[in-house]
Amino acid sequence: MKYKITGKQPNSKMCLVCGMKNRFGLKSFFYETETKELIAIFKPREEHQSYPNRLHGGIATAMLDETIGRAILMHHNKEIWGVTVEIKTRFKKAIALDSELKVIGRITREGSRFFEGTGELIMSNGEIGATAEGKYLKLPLDEISDFDREENEWRVIHSEDDPESIDI
Repeated sequence: MKYKITGKQPNSKMCLVCGMKNRFGLKSFFYETETKELIAIFKPREEHQSYPNRLHGGIATAMLDETIGRAILMHHNKEIWGVTVEIKTRFKKAIALDSELKVIGRITREGSRFFEGTGELIMSNGEIGATAEGKYLKLPLDEISDFDREENEWRVIHSEDDPESIDI
């Protein structure tokens, strides 16, 4: 399926998932789609393995969790974040390192305080490596952490490589 990109979400300096200056980080980018789903793109490296040449299950879960949790940002005018209450991951296939991976996340149910979502981690051959479903508490960032946007370099990083659409 082809997803038209409507926006790109910010990255930070040190986040494990999106931190651009975290030497062990995944340096993932997050693209908003016209279907209100969020697609993350990343390429895991040797530091992210469990068994040789296999992505660690905790890293796969972190990517699914972050993508589902960030999907809520597209549904509100103000910055509302998802704080994980629970997440359940199902592993379908061994996930190889050193190839581009995509995660798609969406909101499936939203209440006044909580939301739920699902996601899939898609391997470069198009197969689903893992799926997840999670429940999140909705909170403004200022209630979660003392987060200085400038100090943490929280900003959208545009590139000529940013896609206009993503095939999954």
